Amino acid sequence: MVQNFHMPPMGFGPGSQPEEEETLEYMSLPQDMRTFSAPFPEVDDRTALAPALQLMGLVADAADRVAQGGAPERFDLSQLDAANRRLVAETMGEGEVAMKIRGIPAVRVQESVFAGVWGLQGAGVDAIEVATVPQQSRDRAFEPVRPMSDQKAGAGVVNAPSLLAELVDKSAAFDGELHVVNLTLLPHTEEDLAWLDARMGEGSVDILSRGYGNCRVRSTAMRHVWRVQFYNSMDTLILDTFEVTGMPEVALAAPEDLSDSAERLREVLEAVR
Repeated sequence: MVQNFHMPPMGFGPGSQPEEEETLEYMSLPQDMRTFSAPFPEVDDRTALAPALQLMGLVADAADRVAQGGAPERFDLSQLDAANRRLVAETMGEGEVAMKIRGIPAVRVQESVFAGVWGLQGAGVDAIEVATVPQQSRDRAFEPVRPMSDQKAGAGVVNAPSLLAELVDKSAAFDGELHVVNLTLLPHTEEDLAWLDARMGEGSVDILSRGYGNCRVRSTAMRHVWRVQFYNSMDTLILDTFEVTGMPEVALAAPEDLSDSAERLREVLEAVR
């Protein structure tokens, strides 16, 4: 027996729905990356500028020693006259990392284009330090600018108390091993972050690293605990962490960086001479 033929229901199958253009939205990624560009200042009178040239040769030698595990070395610039001081500034330039060390004395730190060679300026301070990171940024990091508080958790504070307990425990038992609390991957409220900020306080060191995007590093008033935040080129926060460590790695010049700096600085001095 022949069955009745039924038309398929409308609104199903390929081509049955209106075509809509869909666009996928991706988070903007960093676009620019700072790269090394050797400075070659003009030197008209090499005799008059011999003190600056000699000092920078000593800085290159120090970079080799620090790269091999030596202690940080500092060079006083306050005895140089204006012309020699200007030559040092032109040769060193400005690199990726800048710091503020607050307190007394307050010190401004700027890494030169030679990684691991830092310029330090402040009241009674005008120096170059060759180090993985300036020693004062380690020694004074957790001196409180804003002390830790005992503020009670209020409405909206959900997960912050357990995070604080973890950080207190890791701080007290710190043995040199890095421990990271990744806020980006953990559920939290705005009230959680505000309460944690109040409880952790604020230390003396504020660091900005401008490499592939920006990274801001701030010491808290709790020993060994740092807030480390990464931003993309659109200044959007893409990674928010607490690190329990001596100094976050993003702020450190590696031994191979210091070796490269020694070699590059000698090449610049050779070209200038």
